Amino acid sequence: MGAGGVSPTAAAAAAALLVLAASATACAAQLQRDYYADVCPGVEDIVRGAVATKFQETPVTVGATVRLFFHDCFVEGCDASVVVASTEDNTAEKDNPVNLSLAGDGFDTVIRAKAAVDAVPECRNRVSCADILAMATRDVIALAGGPSYAVELGRLDGLSSTASSVDGKLPAPSSDLDQLTTLFAANGLSQTDMIALSAGHTVGFAHCSTFMGRALGPTPDPALNASFAAQLQEWCPPDVDPRMAVTMDVVTPRAFDNQYFKNLQDGLGMLASDQVLYSDPRSRPTVDAWAESSDAFNEAFVEAITKMGRIGVKTGDQGNIRCDCAVLG
Repeated sequence: MGAGGVSPTAAAAAAALLVLAASATACAAQLQRDYYADVCPGVEDIVRGAVATKFQETPVTVGATVRLFFHDCFVEGCDASVVVASTEDNTAEKDNPVNLSLAGDGFDTVIRAKAAVDAVPECRNRVSCADILAMATRDVIALAGGPSYAVELGRLDGLSSTASSVDGKLPAPSSDLDQLTTLFAANGLSQTDMIALSAGHTVGFAHCSTFMGRALGPTPDPALNASFAAQLQEWCPPDVDPRMAVTMDVVTPRAFDNQYFKNLQDGLGMLASDQVLYSDPRSRPTVDAWAESSDAFNEAFVEAITKMGRIGVKTGDQGNIRCDCAVLG
């Protein structure tokens, strides 16, 4: 490629962003921060209280809820379809193999917050599960020391949830920069948004099967810190329980901060899709900038997660408000 050329992947990603820009603008117009002011004015305080109680019981709640929101929005939009339980006649999103590793604490956070909201007579069945998940995500991030931000509200809950709809919608742990950029662009998100949202892994957990290929063998992935590779081999021996999960940020595992980017600089990215953000020279400057400035990262993260919350918003006859978040109605 000659100087000044544009790669096919970059061109495709840019085109996707342009196509989705109008849709994202429309969704943003439908959402509003005071959406429930007349029907359930205390909803944010109610959700925040329920989430705080859950957080005090189980700090794992933070990573579980953040990941649940991401997996929801990237499959058929932010409509709480990932929370729906499978039935005899339908295998729901949550039972797609990719989603089987979603921690139960994320689902429990939504269920508890929904129960707290519905315990208030004026609020009962007036607030969507999709909005509760969006608010709960904001609240766990703040409880873990991350930025607090205003959440746009007005999403309805989706009317369907199928395991087959998940296929190809979520990034694989082995994804390279072009694959990540293209996938996020398909949802109206830029490469900068992608890098910011990837930092949700700072409070995340990963199952051994998703990263051990990088640490095993006579020549582990050269991008992986050698001492870290040895530590991973101790944590995940060959006979390890496949359900075993380890914290992705080994320095500040319970804090939502910019340590994620500092870890990438030191070769401590657990997933290949994390470490590539530093090893690829196209994204490395952003990693370096946010490793240096937590304020800059927080600002970018808030912008990115706000944009993500606008993906595929259901309004009108496209959705409803579920009485039970796990049951389509």
